[in-house]
Amino acid sequence: MSRERREESLEDAELVVRVGEGDVAAYRELVRRHGKRLHHYASRMLNESTEAEDVVQEAFLRLWQRATSYSPDARVTTWLHRIVHNLAVDRLRSRGRWQALDDDSDAPVSAPQGRQLEAARQAEALERALNLLPERQRAALLLVHLNELSGKEAARVLGVTDTALESLLSRARRGLRQLLERNTRSEAAGHEPSAAGKNGS
Repeated sequence: MSRERREESLEDAELVVRVGEGDVAAYRELVRRHGKRLHHYASRMLNESTEAEDVVQEAFLRLWQRATSYSPDARVTTWLHRIVHNLAVDRLRSRGRWQALDDDSDAPVSAPQGRQLEAARQAEALERALNLLPERQRAALLLVHLNELSGKEAARVLGVTDTALESLLSRARRGLRQLLERNTRSEAAGHEPSAAGKNGS
């Protein structure tokens, strides 16, 4: 861990202690520091911004209620990500299904618009493929590559060993690549992208 991240982690831990003492200013500072990243993670897991806001609000409520039980052996960001992850997974399981993205219209467009649309379609294809990954694989990718947690921190959030996390990441990357290749072949053939690969872990 870099010196900057160590200092930030110590500052966060001190803020949590102050929250446990009822310090509202410390609580607001933690929300300011971590709210955006936690919301981004929850949004990508749930594919629904409003529901993600509910999850993050509930996570911060738990921070306020459980600050005195925080153990400094984990970074505050790891602790908060684990709370958000568990809340998001609970919602996904209660939902009982994955929500696919809608396709854009194929209306004719100008060349600049066409390039923008192509970039948007590529981003949507990536998002769709990510959504089709099993939840633990998707969570591993999001935590490590988008939320920039270390492997150890991500493993802690998911409640798995470092080795199991590497296995999840490896399967996730392979699955993502296969889904994107399948999507490309389907588009070339004029078919809808396949939803295969939704099951598994």
